[in-house]
Amino acid sequence: MLPQNRQLTTNPTPAAEVVVDEPLVRRLLVDQAPELARESLVLRANGWDNLIFRLGDSHVVRLPRRALAADLIRHEQRWLPELAERLPVPVPVPLVCGEPAHGYPWHWSVTNWIPGDLALHQLDPENPAAGNWMAEPVGEFLHSMHVAAPADAPENPFRGVPLAQRAEIQTERETLLGDRLDPGIGRLWAELADVPAWSDRPLWLHGDMHPLNIVVNDDSVAGVIDFGDLTSGDPASDLAVGFMLFDSSGRERFRESTGEHSDDTWNRSRAWAIALGTAFLAHSADNPDMKRVADFTLSQALAG
Repeated sequence: MLPQNRQLTTNPTPAAEVVVDEPLVRRLLVDQAPELARESLVLRANGWDNLIFRLGDSHVVRLPRRALAADLIRHEQRWLPELAERLPVPVPVPLVCGEPAHGYPWHWSVTNWIPGDLALHQLDPENPAAGNWMAEPVGEFLHSMHVAAPADAPENPFRGVPLAQRAEIQTERETLLGDRLDPGIGRLWAELADVPAWSDRPLWLHGDMHPLNIVVNDDSVAGVIDFGDLTSGDPASDLAVGFMLFDSSGRERFRESTGEHSDDTWNRSRAWAIALGTAFLAHSADNPDMKRVADFTLSQALAG
């Protein structure tokens, strides 16, 4: 039961905790990456955790916009150069690891720009199979990603953990969403929540695999971005992307490409799709892209 003094509302994008503008980013570059400081700067994204500035034709400046993300960018800086060597598609490897300065309190990065469009735009509620062409390359990416992680891999209490640790927040979200949510979602979550937990060694996880973090270009997967939630644990939380991009036939191809043949893991991935879909829907008040992903994901989770 929720505390009586807690009022649930559908949430907008979290507010930024610092003001970051083009003059500030330019000053940071002049001091710490002078060879790039004369390149053009254009704000391209203002997400939950980070601001993204396009820097010239080939680079991106990525800066946390709230304290919660400050450690996440440090995880990218530490691990992405190593992980990128064995991944089959480009990823945004930090080329400059910036430090706090000029009143900006956190570390920041310059990475390579991965040209293309977001896989989000492949989602078509009238044609759920539209994105199925991505099934094999996305599955192969996760097959390469999901190898044994070292003991000092970043910890993340929101990804790769047992479903039991997500049960309370899932109940809260279902209460929040009320009749906006198909009643079958709650019943399905309750059924899947009892699937046996992951008991094997922790695997490397991207941590935030969804259509807003996959880049496509000319009918190919051009890259995977945003490794801030990088962690280790149960691969089911990454495999949920199979319900966020594909219909049932595409999911079969995706599952085969990942090499994941455990029914328990696959059922947990379906539960994670519900958890992520309801999270997106609960934070879609000012973000139609999140609602688009949520609607597709939850419909596919119900479809099985």
